[in-house]
Amino acid sequence: MFVDQVKIYTKGGDGGNGMVAFRREKYVPKGGPAGGDGGHGADVVFEVDEGLRTLMDFRYQRHFKAPRGEHGMSKNQHGRNAEDMVVKVPPGTVVKDDDTGETIADLTQHGQRAVITRGGRGGRGNSRFATPANPAPELSEKGEPGQERYIIMELKLLADVGLVGFPSVGKSTLLSVVSAAKPKIASYHFTTIVPNLGMVETADGRSFVMADLPGLIEGAHEGVGLGHQFLRHIERTRVIVHVIDMSGMEGRDPYEDYLTINEELKQYNLRLTERPQIIVANKMDMPEAEENLKIFKEKLQDDYPVFPISAFTQQGLKELLFAVADKLETAEEFPIQEEVETGVHRVVYRHEEDQRDFEITRDPDGTFVVSGAKIERLFKMTDFSREDSVRRFARQLRSYGVDDALRERGAENGDTIRLLKYEFEFVD
Repeated sequence: MFVDQVKIYTKGGDGGNGMVAFRREKYVPKGGPAGGDGGHGADVVFEVDEGLRTLMDFRYQRHFKAPRGEHGMSKNQHGRNAEDMVVKVPPGTVVKDDDTGETIADLTQHGQRAVITRGGRGGRGNSRFATPANPAPELSEKGEPGQERYIIMELKLLADVGLVGFPSVGKSTLLSVVSAAKPKIASYHFTTIVPNLGMVETADGRSFVMADLPGLIEGAHEGVGLGHQFLRHIERTRVIVHVIDMSGMEGRDPYEDYLTINEELKQYNLRLTERPQIIVANKMDMPEAEENLKIFKEKLQDDYPVFPISAFTQQGLKELLFAVADKLETAEEFPIQEEVETGVHRVVYRHEEDQRDFEITRDPDGTFVVSGAKIERLFKMTDFSREDSVRRFARQLRSYGVDDALRERGAENGDTIRLLKYEFEFVD
């Protein structure tokens, strides 16, 4: 089974907790605090493995949780950092955030790596909080929670040339005779239900990768037929080879076929119209093909070369492959456009997040709800079993302006304040 899109959950490892400890050794007077820091949690890292060709593995394992860092220990011993969780992905994988649509990574080359979710830093032990005013603090931090998100993985085949056209126009036959690929070939529509890749070598030693994509029909960009599932693979190709059944044996007009497929490509992604295109007039061994080709050329308004071939008899293939190889030498690379766009949004989003550390809303029952990534992270890293940690948490909320903001919203003594799933009482 060919899987080219999947949604999975990833979570970076939590940081290890810092420790509260004191030195009590003989001949060490006033040993003082000796609690070590926790180790950093592991990142979830995607790495390209050129041996993979599909996202099938992610159909069965959809949760990836990296290990947490080791907790701090006494005698100022720091916890061990966790080793990164490395997940192998096929070349051509695009990773997007499910909530924002932001492109996180575009992985194309063997060995290329990208951090998808970051692990949390380790919490500090009590030796980090010692000051002249408080030389023996009973205060430490819990580890920072690792980043977590749902992501969409899309596989876009890394082919130089993409074969497009209606079903049963001879795309699979063409690929089978110019490469060692063995796609399924039969005399019914949608025989090809997954993309096929083949390495093509010309007579003068040049080579390129050709992809046979499942047939497109009218309305494919809206989800009609099979083609809409695989239109994304054309985005990577540098040259489009448009295969047309010039015999008209299925009762369709070849020129109408040509216009329909180009309109589908344009509707799916306007940038596909920038690709160099080569028109292949296939099935020229059939009786009416010559007459249809003559009419087709009279109607054709685009400045694309037309190559009459017969994939069945292998007529005209040598000239076609030379033309494709020549076109590839001058064709530019087409990177994924969304990267540039989301890069701008990413900066704006982070800027807004830094501007507003927290948000206060009110539930119908009168409870004040405090939310915000910074406040929630601080809450999760606080050890509420120790009085010093609780006092520090209260001081930090005050310094962030949470107390003043609650008063402005009308909070009074005894009102309930909720943060995540926990409730507090407001004391003015």
